[in-house]
Amino acid sequence: MINCFTLLFVSLASLLMPARAELVFVGDAMQHQSQLDAARTASGAYDYSGYFSAVEPYIKSADFAVANLETPLGGKPYSGYPMFCSPDAYARALKDAGFDFLFTANNHMLDRRDRGLKRTVSTLDSLGIPHVGVYANSAERNKKLPMIVNVNGFRIAMLNYTYGTNGINIQGDVVVDYMNYPDIERDVAEARKAGAELVCVCLHWGEEYHLLPTVQQKRLADKLTDLGVDMIIGGHPHVIEPMEMRLSKRGTPVFLVYSLGNFISGMRTTDTRGGAMVRVVLERDSLGVAKVSDATYRLVFVVPPGHGESNYSLIPAEASGPKSTEAWRKGFWHNAKKIFDRHNVNVPIDTLPIDSYASSGELGTKWPKKIRKTVCRLKNK
Repeated sequence: MINCFTLLFVSLASLLMPARAELVFVGDAMQHQSQLDAARTASGAYDYSGYFSAVEPYIKSADFAVANLETPLGGKPYSGYPMFCSPDAYARALKDAGFDFLFTANNHMLDRRDRGLKRTVSTLDSLGIPHVGVYANSAERNKKLPMIVNVNGFRIAMLNYTYGTNGINIQGDVVVDYMNYPDIERDVAEARKAGAELVCVCLHWGEEYHLLPTVQQKRLADKLTDLGVDMIIGGHPHVIEPMEMRLSKRGTPVFLVYSLGNFISGMRTTDTRGGAMVRVVLERDSLGVAKVSDATYRLVFVVPPGHGESNYSLIPAEASGPKSTEAWRKGFWHNAKKIFDRHNVNVPIDTLPIDSYASSGELGTKWPKKIRKTVCRLKNK
C-alpha cells in the first residue's frame, strides 16, 4: 500500500511538474554619465520608465530572466565612467522590466570600494532581487552558495566570476568571486552535491571591443565544458561575440556565449550600441533528466535621447528607429549578424516578432506561482 501510494505521489508530481522552462540572458546593464543625466528629473529623482518597454514582452515571457548589473549601487553622488555608481531606481527598473536575477561580479563592482559593494548587496536584498558574484563578507557567501534557483522544477546553480576589478583591491571583509579555475571547479562540485541538476556559469572575461573570443576564453570554455557546466554566459567586451550549442565529454548539450555585449549603455561606437538577448530552453528527457535543448538569440539596439525621446530606450535591432539613428542601427545589425552568421554553431536568430511574446505567459511555460510552489514542496519532501 505504501509503495503504491509512493508511486502515485511521484507520478502526480511528475505530471504537475512542467517538462520545459525558458531562460533569457542579456548583457551588460550599464549607467554612463549621459544615461544618468537623461534619467534625472527636475525633482532630483531618477526616472527609467520606458527604458525597456519595447523589449519587455520578450523578457517577461521567460520563466527566468537574468542580466549583468555592471555598476554598483553605492549611494550619492552618482557617476558614470570610469568610476560607476548608480541610483537604486535603476535596479528597480530592471526588476520591473521582468528580470528575476542579477550577476554582480564584474570589473566595476569595487568602483565605490568596499562600502559601495556592501550597499549594492544590501540594496538588491531589500528590493528582493536575487544575485550572485559579490558578497558583504565570507559568511554571507557561505550562506548563499551554492545558489540554486528553482525554475519550473529545474534546479539550476548560478555561479558568477570576474577576471578582476580594475586594480582596485579589497580593503575589508567583502568578497568578490574572481575567475580562478580551481575555485570554479570546487563551486561546481559543491552545487552538484547540493542537488543542482544544471549549472550556469557567468564569466566577466575577454578583451574589450573584440568581436571574437581570445585564446584564453576558448581554453577556459573548453575546460568548463569538460567539467560538465551546462550554460556558460560571457560578458565584458561590450560587443557581441559568437555562441555555440556544443557537447560535453558526457554527451550532454552545453550552451556557450562568449559575450552578449551591452544590454543598455551610453557607449557610442557602432558595435557597442547594442547587444544580444538569448533564450535558452530546458527540457527533460524520457527519464526525467534535465538538459539544455535549444537556444536562439535576438539583437537589441540602444536609442539615445534627443531623437524624439527625452531618455534612453531599447528597441529590437531589426526594427526601424528614429531616422537620425538609422545608420548606427543598420551598422550594428550588419556587423553583429555577420559575426553570428559566420561563427555561431547551432544557435540561430529568433525571427518571431517581439510583440508575439506579449501573451506567451498564458500559453507558454509560465505556470501560476501557486502551482509552482506546491510542486516544489512536493519535490522537496
